[in-house]
Amino acid sequence: MFAVHSRGVLLLTGVLLLAGCSSPSDPPPSPPLSRAATVEGVVPSSVPSPTSVARKPVTVVLDPGHNGGNSSAPSVINAPVPAGRGETKPCNTTGTSSDDGYPEHAFNWDVAQRVGALLSAEGVRVVYTRPDDSGVGPCVDERAAIGNRAEAAAVVSIHADGSRASGAHGFHIAYSSPPLNPAQGPPSLSLAEALRSGLSGGAFPVSTYLGTDGLAPRDDLAGLNLSERPAVLVECGNMRDASEAAVMSSVEGRQRYADGIAGGVLRYLGL
Repeated sequence: MFAVHSRGVLLLTGVLLLAGCSSPSDPPPSPPLSRAATVEGVVPSSVPSPTSVARKPVTVVLDPGHNGGNSSAPSVINAPVPAGRGETKPCNTTGTSSDDGYPEHAFNWDVAQRVGALLSAEGVRVVYTRPDDSGVGPCVDERAAIGNRAEAAAVVSIHADGSRASGAHGFHIAYSSPPLNPAQGPPSLSLAEALRSGLSGGAFPVSTYLGTDGLAPRDDLAGLNLSERPAVLVECGNMRDASEAAVMSSVEGRQRYADGIAGGVLRYLGL
């Protein structure tokens, strides 16, 4: 699922990280590290490890798909923006939800905060594409631009799907294919494979309905097409599947997703 216009970016300086589902200008300063701790169950470390202090921090951009205010601004999120490959698509969408009403944008935001806390504890500089879950946007092209401006070592867009296909469940990792620049080639594929390993190691099943063995090459996702950095989009699972929706709706389940994603990013970075 993809995301709308708001040029808010959250930068957790010194430590704390595209969009599409089936479908920001330098980032302003972020709030203090303790912000991430407001997510239930997240207790980020404020003291990097000794090895983290010794090296120059790498930057990871985390892109929580959609935004909580998108549904209130249809004229904004429906406006066409560049999508790469000579195409346009709507600025963003509202995202999906579970059958009992748990919204994808809230899931994406919570998991991204948890991933950011884990990465920051390892000395990674994390940049978010949006500062909260109550705004509108930013548009999918601007989300890609945030990663490009940050010169991110990796860009990870976090989503959940809403398929009604019978038996559809499991995660898949999308990457731009055919690649439009070197970063979209082997680096993005390696990032996708590392994230697949992280989520599989967390006992999450690969998708039964999209991609092959958990990987999905795509040419229609703006955030991936417009990225000049290694970038992937993670569809964590299907919110319309009752079992997966129950996991996504729980604090413990969202932490498991975050553990898998953060582990994959750290594997890719060699940390």
